[in-house]
Amino acid sequence: MSSLSLENQLTQPSDNQPKTAIEVDTANTGSDRILYVRLPCNPIFPIGVVYLADHIHKVAPHVQQNIFDLGTVPPLDFYSALDRAIDQYQPNLLVFSWRDIQIYAPVGGRGGNPLQNAFEFYYAKNPLKKLRGAVNGLRLFTSYYTELWRNSQLIRRGLARARRYQPNARAVIGGGAVSVFYEQLGNILPKGTVISVGEGESLLERLVQGRSLDNERCYIAGETKPRDRLIHEQPAPIEKSACDYPYIESIWEDFNYYFRDRDFYIGVQTKRGCPHNCCYCIYTVIEGKQVRINPTDEVIKEMRQLYDRGVRNFWFTDAQFIPAKKFIDDAIVLLEKIKASGMTDIHWAAYIRADNLTPYLCQLMVETGMSYFEIGITSGSQELVRKMRMGYNLKSVLQNCRDLRAAGFNELVSVNYSFNVIDETIETVRQTIAYHRELEAIFGADKVEPAIFFIGLQPHTHLEEYAIKNNFLKQGYNPMSMMPWTAKKLLWNPEPMGSFFGEVCLEAWNRNEDDFGRAVMDILEERLGRAPLSEALSAPIQESSQLTKV
Repeated sequence: MSSLSLENQLTQPSDNQPKTAIEVDTANTGSDRILYVRLPCNPIFPIGVVYLADHIHKVAPHVQQNIFDLGTVPPLDFYSALDRAIDQYQPNLLVFSWRDIQIYAPVGGRGGNPLQNAFEFYYAKNPLKKLRGAVNGLRLFTSYYTELWRNSQLIRRGLARARRYQPNARAVIGGGAVSVFYEQLGNILPKGTVISVGEGESLLERLVQGRSLDNERCYIAGETKPRDRLIHEQPAPIEKSACDYPYIESIWEDFNYYFRDRDFYIGVQTKRGCPHNCCYCIYTVIEGKQVRINPTDEVIKEMRQLYDRGVRNFWFTDAQFIPAKKFIDDAIVLLEKIKASGMTDIHWAAYIRADNLTPYLCQLMVETGMSYFEIGITSGSQELVRKMRMGYNLKSVLQNCRDLRAAGFNELVSVNYSFNVIDETIETVRQTIAYHRELEAIFGADKVEPAIFFIGLQPHTHLEEYAIKNNFLKQGYNPMSMMPWTAKKLLWNPEPMGSFFGEVCLEAWNRNEDDFGRAVMDILEERLGRAPLSEALSAPIQESSQLTKV
């Protein structure tokens, strides 16, 4: 299949008009042999698949399960390895996990650096660099559609092979990518595939019990249509207990793959949900706004199982480790129990809203081994932070960073900046520079690493609504398209500031490709200067962006 033919599948509606309701297949009395297939992606511990298998084992212990991770398989062996796994296990339910689709990123990815390729093609004045960007962009384009085709073929092939042994075998697909692009994926997946949105525990529980899926966040490819605003429906309120890792090890042949290299961070989830409303973020939609705390003792039990297997690096996979001030006490209790557990030589990291810290919490973070701190403020201008609905108080962030440094934190601090998201001006850029320099003054310039992002616009976000309402995008556009005329809009960098940022980034890559973020900040300050810090921390009341009205 060519890239363009797959593009057509992603954009053309089906000739059939599927139903909205999900009818029960009375011939299906449930599934008792599940094979989880994590589709190819970077070698990241497949915590989602692990948690699904753990949940099903607890609610339906009679069900036999097996995990097969294509992230551990060489690309040339994908198809043959999948065949062998199905031949050996003969499942009647295949659960595919698809982690990544959208490719806009500031660092190396498919075919090199996607952001650099795009900016060279769109903004370079040197014809040779523009040509290089075009050639690398074409490689990226080809790689992207090849991966879409390959993953859809793996699903088709797996289902067809499973039906050699189990004629009524079914397929379910879920994962981060599926939750974002669920509406588009229905056109390229086998008819009858259950497309799961968000958390999958309740859905799988119903499938193994042979029950109706009518109220689940899902639809069936080629048979039903997704309900309107399906992704905005709230997930099932499931309280999670500690993952049973001896069981997981028994059903996963390559379990030790992620434990051989002690550099891997192994995921542990302490809560689900995010109460915020950031304009470009999809987490709060997928996981829901209601924050659900996992019992602290269960989190410790899970960490202890991994610790006893030699794991020392933990990543708390929550959307936000401390999503709001009301959850500070929960974080304190967890860190106090980690400290008391005797796991004194661990390192941990997480996404943390730095405005939700206290001096005591900072002390606990350092004492329990926080080894990496990420500040996702997007902008150092309080005015823009407000317009983007992020809920940050930048003044509080600075004070809490001072408290963290005073507590002895001396590790790397990554600060995420997404320039030109909404209503960016020369003044707001100058304010961001001032804010960044203050962070450097707190932690040390060598410890503060600016991560420069340009938002990959995603469906179901406020930014998408804003883009459609203001004619940046047309209603009914295809968010999975990599055609140049669509990709330039989805890699969010609109004019009048777009060309300016394009030039700055190109100069930064030319000046110091290995330290791109710092080079960007230096060039911006050389060109624009630095605002007084007091301006960065204030948000004057003025005519609001149209985004706040969406």
